[in-house]
Amino acid sequence: MTPVASPTSPLADLARAAGQWLMGWWRVVHLGALLLVMALSPSSYVEGNRRALARHIYLATAPALLWFTVLTTLIGLVVIRIVLVTALSYGLSQYALEMVVRVLVLELIPLTAALFAALRCTFPLANDVAELRASGRWKDAGDADPLRREVLPRVAAGIFSALMLAAVSCVVTLVVAYLSVYGFTSAGFASYTHTVGHVFDAGVSLVFGLKIVLLGITVALMPIASVLDERPQKRVRTSAELRGLVRMFLVIVLIEAASLVGNYY
Repeated sequence: MTPVASPTSPLADLARAAGQWLMGWWRVVHLGALLLVMALSPSSYVEGNRRALARHIYLATAPALLWFTVLTTLIGLVVIRIVLVTALSYGLSQYALEMVVRVLVLELIPLTAALFAALRCTFPLANDVAELRASGRWKDAGDADPLRREVLPRVAAGIFSALMLAAVSCVVTLVVAYLSVYGFTSAGFASYTHTVGHVFDAGVSLVFGLKIVLLGITVALMPIASVLDERPQKRVRTSAELRGLVRMFLVIVLIEAASLVGNYY
């Protein structure tokens, strides 16, 4: 006789899937807590670890900083021009500069920098960790902690890259916005700083800083956490990368939603 499927099987499968989903998020949080403790520990900065940290930070940031800044500047020029012309046509030119600062500096550039750092830096670094585990070289250094030796420098490099790309691009965009509105003169400096200061009040500045830091942590931690959540296998880690991508986008959406609520409600 063919066994009859239990009516509780779908519920059991759903409960098991939910439990695995929650355990996956718990392992991400646990890894982040471990790395935070290691980052605050002086023993993590012995000579060999310092060299690895400096190398990863340089390779993650320096090659991309210039051309990412140039790219965001060109895109910013186009957006600034569109906003200025549109505001002028509707007689709202007094609000154009504030709109540029809010749209570009507060919203678009931090998100773009985080996504660029993820694609350019953190996913390749996560792939390096996966290859180390698959090749059996994960614990080649004897008693050295692989998290401290291999993971911490890569996560720190991803965070630094996202923060540096966002900071430099925001500053350059502010300069470009001033030049687009006032030209090469200091006559509008007082009005411009008043407008920017009006946008970046205490609450918005706090939300903006937290947003950039949290986006950097998210794009640096999620890909590597998903790779470490898998058993080392000598194959392409498509499932782990896809899981890391989904988790990363979910957290980014939550951060963006919280940022919008904090800034405008």
